[in-house]
Amino acid sequence: MHELSIVMGIIGIAEKQAVIAHASVVEEIELDIGTLAGIDMDSLDFAWTQAVKNTVLHGAEKKINMITARAQCLNCDTEFEIQNYYDACPLCNSHLLNIKQGKELRVKSLLVS
Repeated sequence: MHELSIVMGIIGIAEKQAVIAHASVVEEIELDIGTLAGIDMDSLDFAWTQAVKNTVLHGAEKKINMITARAQCLNCDTEFEIQNYYDACPLCNSHLLNIKQGKELRVKSLLVS
């Protein structure tokens, strides 16, 4: 389950930023997660519940912004929503795509006190 290592990385970021801000508690954390990031949300929630105990994130409100994946066809320049990396262009059926968004996995903001 790589979601646990992801949560541990998020905890590390939150702890580092809390030290910089001279804060002891994170009240809210906002995450951007793309639909192509390869994150199983149920596994992330389970890992989160277990990993944040006794950390600055314990009790923090977690907000997740799901970023819908979009690609641009390199043949016909059409931009469209995709579900998988191997999706084809709906206009010309090409598989030569530039992924524009949807791979995100980042801490967008922290509210500390």
